[in-house]
Amino acid sequence: MRNFILISLLIPALLAINSCSTIQSDKVYRNGVVVSSDKIASEIGVNALKGGGNAIDAACATALALAVTYPQAGNIGGGGFALIYLADSQKVYYLDFRETAPAAATTDMYIKADGEVDHQRALWGPSSAGTPGTVAGLYELNRRFGSKAWRDNVQPARLLADTGFFISAPLADKLVEYSEELHTYPATAAIFFPGGKAPQAGDRLLQSDLGSTLIAVETDGRDGFYLGETAQRIVDYCADNGGLISMDDLASYFPVWREPVVFGYRNLDIHCAGLPSSGGIVMGQILKMLEQFELERYTPEAPQYMHLFAEASRRAYADRSQYPGDPDFTEDLTEGLLDRAYIASRVESIDPNQATPSADILPGLPRGHGESDQTTHLVTADAAGNIVSLTYTINRTFGSKAVVPGCGFLLNNEMDDFSAAPGVPNSFGLIGGEANKIEGGKRMLSSMSPTIIFQSGQPYMALGSPGGSKIITAVAQTIINYHLFDLTIGEAVSVPRFHHQWLPDKLYLEQGGYDINTIQKLISMGHDVQERSRYSEVMAVGFSPDGAFMIGAADPRQPGGHVSGF
Repeated sequence: MRNFILISLLIPALLAINSCSTIQSDKVYRNGVVVSSDKIASEIGVNALKGGGNAIDAACATALALAVTYPQAGNIGGGGFALIYLADSQKVYYLDFRETAPAAATTDMYIKADGEVDHQRALWGPSSAGTPGTVAGLYELNRRFGSKAWRDNVQPARLLADTGFFISAPLADKLVEYSEELHTYPATAAIFFPGGKAPQAGDRLLQSDLGSTLIAVETDGRDGFYLGETAQRIVDYCADNGGLISMDDLASYFPVWREPVVFGYRNLDIHCAGLPSSGGIVMGQILKMLEQFELERYTPEAPQYMHLFAEASRRAYADRSQYPGDPDFTEDLTEGLLDRAYIASRVESIDPNQATPSADILPGLPRGHGESDQTTHLVTADAAGNIVSLTYTINRTFGSKAVVPGCGFLLNNEMDDFSAAPGVPNSFGLIGGEANKIEGGKRMLSSMSPTIIFQSGQPYMALGSPGGSKIITAVAQTIINYHLFDLTIGEAVSVPRFHHQWLPDKLYLEQGGYDINTIQKLISMGHDVQERSRYSEVMAVGFSPDGAFMIGAADPRQPGGHVSGF
């Protein structure tokens, strides 16, 4: 790619710019890179690399630090997915540490007497929480592939909680925005509003209870969270406040190694999260449908390209509403959904010039054929060529809003990602069916899409994003921007985005991102266009063809996003 040829000639100049200027530019590194939603966390990840750790150690250290500095999404009370590429074996591994429904959960647990869904119970407090998977997932990553001791990766986060950190402007703004909801829970308010007042940017935030929890995790590993005092506090709080998480749920929770979804797109080999994430399936469907069109004739803001992308998305999200779910509970139809003949049948119904009403698009795969915006994503890579692409979440911003007393962390509200009732949208507007109904021990469907891409057998790009249902389209558009439209990686994550998810039948455009001519053309093609605030924060790393250097990019939509490396 010509971008790498140009940048390789300008490495010294780019490094000088990065060290002394606020000018936005792609960040180029030779020895290691960490891209995350927070500067402190990214720097802690790089310190892990500099201290002899590999990309897996850096990912664990970064994720644990985000649990301290980025509480709106960073967590030890949620769960997620990770893709790991090991250069020695040239193999991609996929770890599922998604939360699970408590054993006592039932299909109709959020249905009120009048038959309506009780969204309050599904989104607020312990009643909305699934059994957390983050600590078990990070511990398993470290156990299997890390080169540093577990305690070495936990200690920086624990010290950060104990000694405090200076609150960033984005976090201060979020605390003000969610002040009313967070004040609903005394333990939450006590941590984030000391003295009853919202902290300002630059104030120091101490989290001693979280520090105590991290001491247990540092000392006893997985057992420090899922057994003993921490676990008992979680269970007691849930029992007293309508939650269902039990000691058995915690003790029996373990992450699962699964096979990633792998598909070809033009001359790329794309590895992405598989079930119980829908990310790999839906992204694969979108890109494979679009492969039938000459998109390179367009630009990222061309209405013809936006129309084709929206039509492919419309069909892929229709399938998402019906077929994907936890593969331990429902039939895995990944192969059929990505089958060449099936993709071709979906493409046949796309009119290149006119939108198809979503009412006319149904899930198309015959049976037996063979999510908040406040998720967060990080990418790490080391000099040996190892890569981690990791997305984790507590679902909505600040999750359930409920901090476990004495533990210092927020519980997730991931139970809302199940289908509370067939055909009823969740808080992201996504429709679900039988495959994603609530069952005890089941993992709820997700849109998280950690991705690692190869070209000619060599690492090409690693990326992912928060954004609920918009994660998949944000990641897919970034891939197209970088690969087909030949943007730099910084440009690829920065340009305006658009989104269609079948239902509601609307084409969402980022506010202020598109001119009136583009909007009018899309309307004339039959799209119900609606502007919305900027969304998703893609974190990405690109790799030179010879593996000599890495280019990191943090999405400017996340003011605290940061690239660190050396």
